Amino acid sequence: MTPKKHAAPGSHRGSLRSLALAVSTLFALNGCASWSDKTPNPSLVEIPAQWSTTVSSDTVPAAASSLAQWWERFNDPVLSTLVTQALQANTSIRSVQAALQQSRALRDVRTADRLPGLKASASAQRSQSGDNDAGNSFRAGLDASWEPDVFGGKRSALNAAEADAQAAETTLADVQVSIAVEVALAYLQLRGQQAQLLIASNNLANQSETLQITDWRAQAGLITSLEVEQSRASTEQTGAQIPALQASIAKTRHSLAVLTGQPPDSLQALITNPTALPQAAPDLALSIPAQTLRQRPDVRTAEHRISAALARVSAADAARYPGFAIGGSLGLNALTLAGLSSGATVATALLGSISVPLFDGGAARSQVRAQEAALEQARVNYHAVVLTALKEVEDALVALQGDRDRLIHLQDAATAADNAALMAQQRYRSGLIDFQTVLQTQRTLFSAQDSVASTQADLSADHVRLYKALGGGWN
Repeated sequence: MTPKKHAAPGSHRGSLRSLALAVSTLFALNGCASWSDKTPNPSLVEIPAQWSTTVSSDTVPAAASSLAQWWERFNDPVLSTLVTQALQANTSIRSVQAALQQSRALRDVRTADRLPGLKASASAQRSQSGDNDAGNSFRAGLDASWEPDVFGGKRSALNAAEADAQAAETTLADVQVSIAVEVALAYLQLRGQQAQLLIASNNLANQSETLQITDWRAQAGLITSLEVEQSRASTEQTGAQIPALQASIAKTRHSLAVLTGQPPDSLQALITNPTALPQAAPDLALSIPAQTLRQRPDVRTAEHRISAALARVSAADAARYPGFAIGGSLGLNALTLAGLSSGATVATALLGSISVPLFDGGAARSQVRAQEAALEQARVNYHAVVLTALKEVEDALVALQGDRDRLIHLQDAATAADNAALMAQQRYRSGLIDFQTVLQTQRTLFSAQDSVASTQADLSADHVRLYKALGGGWN
């Protein structure tokens, strides 16, 4: 350290002018010599011009805004309410929001690190040497320090922190998208289970009526007790489905409540009454592959990770070069506390230093290689995220088209099974057919109707997954 020199009150102006000149020079040097981080260049991924699967002719081009709140396209107020509650109160979202605040705070720390530091100090000292009288000493002053970013290391660190903050933002968006999808899928599953429960109850009523007719015919001696027991077995099997469906509905309702940040049994009043299974709007919004990748938050997060890794490579490389520091102080010294305000001695000091790494055993170069390896990992991860995104869209389109075709056949099968069951019951009452035919038609009807309800829920869920795969659910 350069020793402090004491001067008269008016003689420190030259030192201050020197300090200001040095600071200005280093600012100019910093502006000219700082390196600029390169633009991220992710691994090239071959992106198709269009999707290989087309679902129907009613698709329209999609913009990000049309998919931002895709749950509104189901026209179900309860679904919209649940998604809104989840986006506000879900614990996973709140945790990621805290992580975002942390990332922004760390970015602000890096921003402040590039600026000069200024602090005030004051001290009081009482000392005695030998037989001399004890003396007092008082000091008050300002201390300034600054490390000019000549080779851009601090700016690269700031760029890395900024990219991390942007990645935290898109990560939050990705979690919000996932939570909205989970809520929608759970809600659709619950409505589908309620529809299956209604079908099971209706079939149980029909089978109970058939059992009563079978009892009457057995009492009249028209049939044996074999048909009665067969009818009772079929009725009890259907009845056994109802408690299982009721338990599944309760579990799904509990999952929905937790997703919305509420206790498990808090949604009982909201979704206890069965309603029709919500269906997505027929005009399916479908974006091209390149636009889809731009809309997906996970792809953007992977891009920001590449930017952060690239900036850290630059920061590690800059650490291999000399470092500069400049500091100064301006203070008042007096023998008494009152003397600080008048008659104090002005003390100034100016310090400039440079540090040059001479030998570190290759640690600096190894750190650069480590950051380059992290950059390659980020690029590979970006490639994987893009491929996964393309796969999710293709899978959703295939599932949607398959379930649409399947539903058409199942609806026709359910209509035919209903007609067959009705005719079989009428003919059985007239004694024209045996009970095995009635039993078989009732089982077929139950199975067909249950399959229709399940496939309708799957079809709505396919729309949800497709909206997510296309990058919907966030702005």
